Amino acid sequence: MEFGIAFGRPSPHDQPTDLQPQKEPPMILISGNMGYIGQVMTRFLTERSLEVVGLDSRFYRGCEFQNGTRPRFRQIVKDVRDVTEADLEGVTAVIHLAALSTDFLGEMDPQLTYDINGAASARLAEMAKKAGVERFLFSSSCSLYGISPEDRPITEEGLLNPITAYARAKAQAEVEIRKLADAHFHPVMLRNATVYGMSPGLRLDLVVNVMVAGAVLENKLTVFGDGHHWRPLVHVQDLCRAFYSVLHAPLETIHNQAFNVGVTGENYRVREIARIVKETLPGGNVEIQFVPGEGGRTYRVDCSKIHSACPDFQPQWDLRKGILELYEAYRKGGLTLRDLKSDKYFRVKRIRHLMDENVLNKDLRFLSRQFQEVG
Repeated sequence: MEFGIAFGRPSPHDQPTDLQPQKEPPMILISGNMGYIGQVMTRFLTERSLEVVGLDSRFYRGCEFQNGTRPRFRQIVKDVRDVTEADLEGVTAVIHLAALSTDFLGEMDPQLTYDINGAASARLAEMAKKAGVERFLFSSSCSLYGISPEDRPITEEGLLNPITAYARAKAQAEVEIRKLADAHFHPVMLRNATVYGMSPGLRLDLVVNVMVAGAVLENKLTVFGDGHHWRPLVHVQDLCRAFYSVLHAPLETIHNQAFNVGVTGENYRVREIARIVKETLPGGNVEIQFVPGEGGRTYRVDCSKIHSACPDFQPQWDLRKGILELYEAYRKGGLTLRDLKSDKYFRVKRIRHLMDENVLNKDLRFLSRQFQEVG
């Protein structure tokens, strides 16, 4: 099957001539662009001169940690369940990040999780195909592997064993999206490792981010269970590098493929993450507390496939460097113990707060557009 040229890298024969009108520059729609990954992704792409259109429901408006100057781009304020083909007019590629973003949030209502993370994702891909979008980058998750054998890192060909509503919805979305692939529509499943690192849309329901916050604010961090469960890690900036590399890779190398996104050497047991946080932070007097709880999913992942298919993907971060970044950002940004105990940076707590305040209904629809549109 022939796919033509690589996205964004025209051959000399494709340059405009007097008889050939110049093509419009590529336009990238990022769903969930106001979220934790999305805000970093938007800046990352605009800094590299790509035209971006953002689409976000704005569930987490007012929850930013940093309010620096934002890049200029067109913003669509809309629930991903309500996207129309008109929203995709002129779009060359879609980066689909929008989702209910944690296992705990997913378990609040498993059917709703499927509706948003599964069915709405497949519907968006179908509309993107009809609208002439070439590349559809689906932000999936390594949590699809659930509980996997620990003798070796699992590859993309390994058994999927999703154990939460969040992971099952992502797995089903992958199945439905891949069915749409043809010579003109090129979906890619990017199975992200556990993300960490600084973002204007900070989240403290991510293992590294919250451990560093606890260490900075309370001189202690908490490990649930015995901490022997594995987590693959990827810095949010490196995640953006991976997506950017896939946007520019030759189509024949990424067409309808799944990729584990991360670095194989950045798989850690949770207790190791805690130890490295303690060792890396100045002072080193942090207490590690082990409390009863289930470790849940555990898997090590092999990320060699994406590095082979996209050699331009060159990660710049490791865990220790990311810990120091968070430490400095929390101190300079004035993160407080009140922040750590509030709903501001925790997705489940925030959604429950909005429901309790009658801002969102049980289907996570805004009861008033005023909250969604202001600010």
